[in-house]
Amino acid sequence: MGKLQEFEITLNNNKTAYSPGESISGTLKISITQPIPCKAIKVNCQGFCGVTTKSNDTDWTEEEQYFSSSVSIADKGTLKEGTHNFPFKFLLPAAAPASFEGPYGRIIYRVRAFIETPRFAKDYKIEKPFSMLYTVNLNEVPGIQEPSSSSVTKNFSYMLVKNGTVVLNAESDMRGYIAGQIIKVSAEIENKSEKSTGHVVASLMQKVTYNTKKPTNDLRTVAEVEGPGVKGGNKTVWKEQIIVPTLHQSSLTDGNLIHISYYIQVYLKYPEVSLTLPIYIGNVAVDPTLPSSSRSISPMPAPRNNPASAPDPASGPDPAPSPAAAPAETALPSLPPRTTPKPAPKPRPRSCYVVSPSAPPADLYPKLPGVANYNGELTKSPQLESGSQAAVSPNAFSYAPGLSFRQRQNGLSALPLSSSSSPQDTNRNQMSSSASLPPNYSSSAYPHEPPPSYDDSFNT
Repeated sequence: MGKLQEFEITLNNNKTAYSPGESISGTLKISITQPIPCKAIKVNCQGFCGVTTKSNDTDWTEEEQYFSSSVSIADKGTLKEGTHNFPFKFLLPAAAPASFEGPYGRIIYRVRAFIETPRFAKDYKIEKPFSMLYTVNLNEVPGIQEPSSSSVTKNFSYMLVKNGTVVLNAESDMRGYIAGQIIKVSAEIENKSEKSTGHVVASLMQKVTYNTKKPTNDLRTVAEVEGPGVKGGNKTVWKEQIIVPTLHQSSLTDGNLIHISYYIQVYLKYPEVSLTLPIYIGNVAVDPTLPSSSRSISPMPAPRNNPASAPDPASGPDPAPSPAAAPAETALPSLPPRTTPKPAPKPRPRSCYVVSPSAPPADLYPKLPGVANYNGELTKSPQLESGSQAAVSPNAFSYAPGLSFRQRQNGLSALPLSSSSSPQDTNRNQMSSSASLPPNYSSSAYPHEPPPSYDDSFNT
């Protein structure tokens, strides 16, 4: 093979920082002393994010690629000895996060060059990183000019038997800052105990979340100021200032593998009480002359009113018109007046008592006189109207199979219905009368007889 003396990527004007939507251009310089056979020479521009669960590890657990563009600057052939310069140019995407490097992840942008050689030969590659800048206009954040405030109350015990309460209120002058600005922090501490509190501390904190299957949070103290404590029974207002150093911009959107946020933590060393004040770090400072940005809520669309369509009878009566829709209905005098819907019937209350079952349908039994037209009162048969009464056997009221009653014949008599009736009709009418009338116990001796004795029951 040949000997490679120089293999270098140079960006135009030695520029190392770019913004989304810009073009990046440069030159690939190759110097060799002997010819090199190659399949292709390619240049690639790439931006991606990688996160891991181990500190300072490049074996990424999760990866996210923002863009990747490649261009072939030489085809298959032999690269002759000497110095060769290959220009290239790429257009960066309009939306890409800023570069970042942390212990558990990185957002990397780089330009790479490859010399692909034939089989069993050594490939050559080189890369040059560059930075991506991202502009965060704080004036586009809703409520950025309003102060960030919070309050907390802490109950604590001391000297084993005494209790006390500390009230901590804190706020910042606004919610957005850029590098070099001053954060004005004020805290109001009310000590409702007899014991003095510890020192009060205000810290500017950076929180980086690396989103893997189990997210990792990396907290770092950027700046810190400290003040004296408060004696028992006193109330103090403490004010301090923090200068913002050069920091990475806040992440305004969620869903990325790396999310960066900032807040001010105000706390007492004793008792352990703390609160947080969320803030944003950006590139464009807050302009107090501009109105504060707020998320506008789109109005709800008005309901469509189509008077030409006929009402659906299956849908029931129309609901009462709203006050906003009243003028629209007054403009249509041809519409019939709306009637007030009838109230729905109230459901019957469920009884907690057991209801006895009703009688079975009458068609399951033979039709009997005096029963077919039963409406709560028994109709009188012609025999009762004439002053006579037919005897009814007690067997008609038996409720168990095989149960029968003994009766004597001297107290039972049959009353003929008419002189012209046949014996068959007489028997049929007598059975009908016995089924519809209760027994006459006055003519029967059975209810007055004593029950059989124990020995007589075996003889029977």
